[in-house]
Amino acid sequence: MTTTDSPRRPGRRRTTGASPVRTLERGLHVLSVLGAGGAATLSDLSRRAGLSASTASRLLQTLEKAGYAEWDAASGQWRVGLGAYRVGAAYVGGSGLTGAADPAMQRLVAELGETCNLAVVQGGEAVYIHQVEGRQLVRMFTTLGAGASLHATGVGKALMAWQPPEEVRARLGGGPYPALTPHTLTTLAQYLESLEAVRQQGYALDDQERELGVRCVAAPVHDAAGRVVAALSVSAPTTRLSEARVPETARRVREAAAEVSRRLGYGGPP
Repeated sequence: MTTTDSPRRPGRRRTTGASPVRTLERGLHVLSVLGAGGAATLSDLSRRAGLSASTASRLLQTLEKAGYAEWDAASGQWRVGLGAYRVGAAYVGGSGLTGAADPAMQRLVAELGETCNLAVVQGGEAVYIHQVEGRQLVRMFTTLGAGASLHATGVGKALMAWQPPEEVRARLGGGPYPALTPHTLTTLAQYLESLEAVRQQGYALDDQERELGVRCVAAPVHDAAGRVVAALSVSAPTTRLSEARVPETARRVREAAAEVSRRLGYGGPP
């Protein structure tokens, strides 16, 4: 196996000779190195971890299968996966992303009465990691940890709008995309055009694109480095979230997302 920085994904090999405990120790070490240094190619990560490229590759593939590492084919790099975030969030309690977002989400639900969600991107999906349920008798509900299409959701658009086109294509593919409703965007050209609108207005709208009778307004959450790390959204039936109410709802969602971003150390424009 080569140790060069190739965008191609390393092939799989069988693990031999190492005890389960030793393999676990090495896997945790690789995960720790990945978390400390950020996204890295196989050769860079193996060098930092002090392991051969073949050993690092096997460990990373095991971590990926469990959701603790993620392979980015577009950049040829490995990064920390959502599974590692979930474990970290369980330890830090209120000091992680969900902890930073919860106060703003609670206030937003108190003001609007509608369900508020927080989502991050994993692979080709938007994954919901936190929710504050609305106060309405009929309200939207999403299972935490569930994935949703990036092309047909407000959170998906908010997560992708500030990414380069090659990153968007790498995560969604070249299309056509599944038409979940008659309103779903099904081509890459349509989707990229919609992302331009998201960047200009500062929020994303799912206008019955995932489910008929449901609208969702979402805004990006930035970390201290200015990267979009999450999307905050409000979902409601179209009977309550009418077209006329979208601008005011979007304003409040943007304000809540900006508050979360500030809590994460972001000092840029809202």
